[in-house]
Amino acid sequence: MIYTVTLNPSLDYIIDVKHFEPGMVNRTTAEKIFAGGKGINVSMVLKNLGFDSTALGFLAGFTGKEIERQLEGKGISTDFICLEDGISRINMKIRSEVESEINGLGPEISSEAIKKMFDRLDELQEGDILVLAGSIPASMPESMYRDIMKRLADRKLKIAVDATKSLLLNVLPFHPFVIKPNNHELGELFNVKIKSKDQAVEYAKKLQKMGAQNVIVSMAGEGAVFVGDDGSVFQSEAPKGTVVNSVGAGDSMVAGFLAGYLGEGDYKEAFKLGVCTGSASAFSEQLATREQVDAIRNTHHFQF
Repeated sequence: MIYTVTLNPSLDYIIDVKHFEPGMVNRTTAEKIFAGGKGINVSMVLKNLGFDSTALGFLAGFTGKEIERQLEGKGISTDFICLEDGISRINMKIRSEVESEINGLGPEISSEAIKKMFDRLDELQEGDILVLAGSIPASMPESMYRDIMKRLADRKLKIAVDATKSLLLNVLPFHPFVIKPNNHELGELFNVKIKSKDQAVEYAKKLQKMGAQNVIVSMAGEGAVFVGDDGSVFQSEAPKGTVVNSVGAGDSMVAGFLAGYLGEGDYKEAFKLGVCTGSASAFSEQLATREQVDAIRNTHHFQF
């Protein structure tokens, strides 16, 4: 079974404004509301690719109910912890001549709620896949991902981590199955600027020495690289297409990789599906569908 954890989920309110003017009354020309958060995005894309998962995390208030309603409407199983106070955050993206974002704070998460989350995770079994993705709310310990992996270290799970900076470095001693920094995030970890795929491979291997089993580095228009625990190294150019919305592309790559691995048991095919899925989301207003992924897979030529 696949489980995704989104500690700080949101309703993403995306609005189009022709000429946004600060300090004035602005009217939208289009608007959309989606359940969001990195782990939630992974669950949604997995569902589109034909794989079931259970979404875990914390919800609060009327916004939390809407997040859960949207997920269940898509046939995604949920097992969220419902908080008594506050509301799940609303993140607003204003699309005009220049894009602007306003991200909500989210509810306070008590130590009792955190204990309930650990109780949920204690139910995972050998062979399950757990996805830890996104930021950690200010009211939670920054060590949360590390604490989760330490607690589950003897369960023989496959854990994917999509996080940045110290959140990522702190989990490496517990040997995550796959991590997925982008080239900028990878450079930040080592105080360098990643300028090529070969350099990305070099520093991905450093992350392996620090404990990661498999490393994917996404590089936007430059493509992506994969370094596997079996010694394999793959480099891919970016599929051709017009970027419409890059939000969720990295989450989609993680979902595609996991779907490919579960379907084929092969890193090469998993990486290919990850690349195609990430691109399919970037080329679309919404997250990738199976049809969009297959269309890219059938036209993009991989050099490996």
